Amino acid sequence: MIAPITKNTLSEADGLPLNHSLPLWKRALDIACVVTALPVLLPVMIVIGLLIKMLSSGSAVFRQERIGHRGKPFICLKFRTMVASSDPDVHRRHLGQIIESSQPMTKMDMNGDARLIPLGWLLRATGLDELPQIVNVLRGEMSLVGPRPCLRFEYEHYQPWQTERFNTLPGLTGLWQVSGKNHTTFDEMIRLDIKYARNLSLRSDIGIMLKTLPVLVAQTQETSQRTKTDRLPPTEERKLKVLPTT
Repeated sequence: MIAPITKNTLSEADGLPLNHSLPLWKRALDIACVVTALPVLLPVMIVIGLLIKMLSSGSAVFRQERIGHRGKPFICLKFRTMVASSDPDVHRRHLGQIIESSQPMTKMDMNGDARLIPLGWLLRATGLDELPQIVNVLRGEMSLVGPRPCLRFEYEHYQPWQTERFNTLPGLTGLWQVSGKNHTTFDEMIRLDIKYARNLSLRSDIGIMLKTLPVLVAQTQETSQRTKTDRLPPTEERKLKVLPTT
């Protein structure tokens, strides 16, 4: 059982603002955006769900415990992008290495991941795998904009000052996601999330939303290129490595 965050778990030495309440405009923005987009999103979600069922065995929707606002656990919904028999310890070990090092937070599927179902990499790169989380938004467990909801394993490794990122609801997109994401370190992600939590504003949320689509397009292109490179025959891969620089 995870103990929810309390005032004593936050770092007050740096003068952190301990504002635990969420502004009313944030909830209003979430509901308005989801309700407006639902007529478009719902058919897309149905098609994605059917494709997943056709391409692999198992449930189309993946349910996983995540840690949300003030350290409260909730069940986060996603479209399943990996085979049903995937070993969760593989991701846990990868995440542990990232937390303990200063290396960029590159996803395992950026370099190819045998656990992915057909088209799984595309769903993940475009963020379409997270569409079921609009249900979490409607429930009030998430917001459209905020820090990504972390796993229990990750939460248990947080230092006290890092828990300030939980002062706001987790989101589908956020400041970290539009500020480099896979090219940032774990520490940089935490600091970006804390910066966002300290400076909540309607203007900030709208700005992050507007930046999200171009970021997703660039991320999809990057993942696609890496996937193609990983699938090249050994001879072709060697040719790429010896190309002269200009």
